[in-house]
Amino acid sequence: MITAAELAAALPHVLAAPKTDARVTSLCLRPAFGERTFPDRIEMTRAQGIPGERWATLPWSRLEDGSPDPRIQVSLLPSRVMDLVWQDKSMPHPGDPIVADLDMSFVNLPVGTLIQAGTAVLRVSDLPNNGCAKWKVRYGADAMAWVLADPALRLRGVLCSVEVDGEVSMADHLQVLR
Repeated sequence: MITAAELAAALPHVLAAPKTDARVTSLCLRPAFGERTFPDRIEMTRAQGIPGERWATLPWSRLEDGSPDPRIQVSLLPSRVMDLVWQDKSMPHPGDPIVADLDMSFVNLPVGTLIQAGTAVLRVSDLPNNGCAKWKVRYGADAMAWVLADPALRLRGVLCSVEVDGEVSMADHLQVLR
């Protein structure tokens, strides 16, 4: 597993990620806990989030009426972070539906920012992506502490709602709409 010193040394590279026009490097669906599929494209809708993704059936955040919280429909992970922490490929992929080479800091993506993802449009949520206990188990305590050390950097990525139905593919780049 990567060490705290290695992570600290890599931070300038992570922070130098593009501010927009970010290449999609991975697409992942999580139909159930522990399951991963890697399609070439993902459909996203306001009503269903990502059809087939566990958001609709097993969300970790719900609205007062018990329905899934749309603010967590899609998670985005910076590819430079994933490349650092996911070194042991026998461990599961982090599971974020979209991994892209994008600066996801609060300065670059304030709450409410719109992101064009293929033909879909996503809105950056106010809920932080703090990862889960599995992140620490899979990638190490140092990796967990590193992604949480400065919440403004959002090294664990961002959570988004789907604002405009559409589809993102491996050939797409994320565009920050200013």
